Amino acid sequence: MTSLDRQDNVFVLDLGDDENRFHPDWIAAVNAALDEVEKAEGPRALVTAATGKFWSNGLDLDWLFAHADQHQDYVVSVHELFARMLSLPVITVAALQGHTFAAGAMFSLAHDFRVMRADRGYWCLPEADINIPFTPGMSALIQSRLAPRTAHEAMVTARRYGGSDAEAAGIVDQAVAEDAVRSTAIALAQAQVNKAGDTLGTIKARMYVPVLATLRDTADPLG
Repeated sequence: MTSLDRQDNVFVLDLGDDENRFHPDWIAAVNAALDEVEKAEGPRALVTAATGKFWSNGLDLDWLFAHADQHQDYVVSVHELFARMLSLPVITVAALQGHTFAAGAMFSLAHDFRVMRADRGYWCLPEADINIPFTPGMSALIQSRLAPRTAHEAMVTARRYGGSDAEAAGIVDQAVAEDAVRSTAIALAQAQVNKAGDTLGTIKARMYVPVLATLRDTADPLG
């Protein structure tokens, strides 16, 4: 289960302690937490963390296969979560203590900054290996947040990046010891709490106009 706590001016959203897949109930819980962060007043920032082996393992494929008739609506809800995080009017930091795969990796890219565990765990876009193409919105998000060479390698080879490799490739901003991931992310967020507000939201929205438009295309989200 997700939980939201506050440490001084930093909200800490814990995604859970299992694979943290994008089940509709999980998406709703994350959105409810973001509602609380958005409606708060004054200086604030957000760290998105998790507990256990995974930060997020991506789409809930078991649920999706069992509800094939809801495929398009499900993808729309995932895209909207990406778009919301990308344009959230507070500084956001993903604290990647464990494996971060597929849609989970994309969700991490929707944050302003990423801190990853250096010694264990992988960041990976495995779509080329599992024969699931990126949607137009997913492609737009990834390519807007990674350098072209890194985006190409990550998307077409499904490379698994360890923390140090991810830092070298510019996927994450810092790779640190396991016990320092969350505290480093909180410190990074705390330094930016005074940025929260409408101006920051406008800056983000204007930075990512094409990406947000593609992610919010409800008519043809699958391309």
